[in-house]
Amino acid sequence: MRKLNDAIDRFCALHPRLGIPNLMRFIVAANAAVYLLSIFDRSGLLSQFLMMDARAVLQGQVWRLVTYALAPTNSGIWLVVSLFFYYWLGSTLEQLWGSTKFTVYYLSGVLLTALAAILAYFIDGVSIPILGASYVNTALFFAYALTYPDTIINIYFIIPIKMKWLAILEGILYTLSVIRFISAGYWGMALLPVVALLNLFIFFSPDFQRRVDRVRVRRRPEAVQFRKAVKEQQRQKGYNHKCSVCGRTDTEYPNLQFRYCSKCEGYHCFCEDHIFNHTHFTE
Repeated sequence: MRKLNDAIDRFCALHPRLGIPNLMRFIVAANAAVYLLSIFDRSGLLSQFLMMDARAVLQGQVWRLVTYALAPTNSGIWLVVSLFFYYWLGSTLEQLWGSTKFTVYYLSGVLLTALAAILAYFIDGVSIPILGASYVNTALFFAYALTYPDTIINIYFIIPIKMKWLAILEGILYTLSVIRFISAGYWGMALLPVVALLNLFIFFSPDFQRRVDRVRVRRRPEAVQFRKAVKEQQRQKGYNHKCSVCGRTDTEYPNLQFRYCSKCEGYHCFCEDHIFNHTHFTE
């Protein structure tokens, strides 16, 4: 997934104009419009036309691969709250990533959800209709929580809570839903939420890898020895950090930032000018 993530980053960098600027504005407007139209559509034909139905897609109704995401997932006042919330999440991520990368993230979530529904149909033999971008919105939520974990929001406008705790709770509920489908024998439905969130795992694979590496380093006995070595080095040589490329130290250049490269074998320190510009040690 790391290589796929790198390929996506290269594609987005080479094609900055392929994105849809302010994509969430169009999504929110479409959700609101479909909701208003559905109020007057007592027959439910509009929902039937938009919903993702694997059997209908295989019969040639390919528009359903995308149109299901235009339908709202709530109604009434909660529709307004949810549209505002996901517009805020999406627009913030677009400002951070750029329009192209955000567009790829959102549309890949839409297509992956549709693909997962088709796989579930082949596995379970039952076409489960999907109306609304619930899984896509969940991927937006997790992406924001991973990027800004300490952001505080107010639940029901009263209870303040950090995004990371909400993400953990959502992850637990997500896992329980998968387990429930497996225990009921619906393997396709259990696969659906996993496949639907593959874009999250692809886009954040470097972040996940860094977290795993950090845990491994903490558990390695060499980490404790390294801290002792730093103290001994400071006592003997008069500095904490020394760049392995240019030789500058934090004593000589106190405003210079120093980092340790996780890709090098052993512990090798580099200044801010060489942390991303050096040949990795393979000792």
